[in-house]
Order: sequence, then C-alpha cells, then structure tokens
Amino acid sequence: MTRVLLTDDQPLVRHGLRVLIADHPRLEVAGEAANGEEALRLAERLAPDVVMMDIRMPGMDGIEATRRITASPGTPPKVLVLTTFDDDEYVYGALRAGASGFLVKDMDMDQILAAIETVAAGDALIAPSVTRRLIAEFAARPAAAPPPRPTEGITAREREVLTLVGRGLSNAEIATRLHISVATAKAHVSRLLTKLDARDRVQLVITAYELRLVTAPPA
Repeated sequence: MTRVLLTDDQPLVRHGLRVLIADHPRLEVAGEAANGEEALRLAERLAPDVVMMDIRMPGMDGIEATRRITASPGTPPKVLVLTTFDDDEYVYGALRAGASGFLVKDMDMDQILAAIETVAAGDALIAPSVTRRLIAEFAARPAAAPPPRPTEGITAREREVLTLVGRGLSNAEIATRLHISVATAKAHVSRLLTKLDARDRVQLVITAYELRLVTAPPA
C-alpha cells in the first residue's frame, strides 16, 4: 500500500484527491496539509511514501517544502508536484529542489493515480503535455542555477542519450531513434544516472538543459 500525503491550500482540491485515492486498492491517504510548514511536520510524523505538493501556498511555498522534505535524513518520501499549465513559473525550481516530477491539475484521474504509483516505485514522471515546453522555458534562464554536473566521463553515445532524455523521450523512443535495443537504451540511462550522480530521470532532463544539449522544445 502506497501512503500519500496531500498538500494543497484549497480544501476542495484535497477533498477531490482524497476521494480519488480512496477508490484505489493500492493507495491510501496518510494525511492532509494546507501549506508547506504543515507538510514538513506531517511528512516527518507520518512517513508517507509520496507527498503530493502544490506550489503556490501561503507561508512556505511548495518549492521550499520540497527542498526540505527531499533533504531529510534517511529515506525521505518522493515529492510529486501539482501545478497549472500556463502561469506556474516555479516548476523548474521545484524540480531542482528535488521533486520526482510534476502533474497538472486538470490531468485525467487515471493518469494522476498512475503517476503516484510511478513515483512511489522510484521512477520520475513529468506530465508529457507540458514537460518540454515548461522545462525548456525555465531552463533557458536559470538565474541562480548551480554549475552543471561534471561530465568528463560521459561517452559520445551517452551524450546522445542524455540529449534525447532531455527532449522527453522514453527508453523505447530512444531505442528507436538510435537503432538500439530498449535494454541498451535503459543501460545507457542507468550509467548516466550513476556518472552524473543524478537521483532520477528528472535530474537528467535538468542536466541536459544546463549543458545546453537541449535549448528549445522539439518541433
């Protein structure tokens, strides 16, 4: 059973998510928080597997709460950020803060449930309808971003794979593009995670933009 902490300053949003999760046989709501400070306290006390985190909240926002939760000692919960499509200029910051991905609030219910399980299993997930556009926009102007991860040990092929990861391609799509097997594509991604000391695929996407391997969404 995957335990989920819901964090949103809108009670109706939390209620909707609670009802949605209650009908899922492998998910349960561990608790609810109305702001970042409360999310921090409940994450420590309840030890959920996943924290669904809104970004814009009074007091401590979702970016700072995400940063603190993912930096907690031991095995902190995964953070899955909720955002809106047009006006949320904090998505890139949330990913840099350690979120394992983000969703848009108007996604299909089944997609939201699948995303929770995906993140709980240790994978990263970014809503495909907004990923390339949003990350490209904000990665193109990372005002105070730290220096890119060292890449001296990256091979030419791994750099190709990193570029395609940055463009949002799945392992199967990378395999097709590079005329390799899916297993080989997955192996390249795994080596990139190790060499770049990246926590998950989201961090590989960020690194691809930091290195300017990808500077605009694909056509």
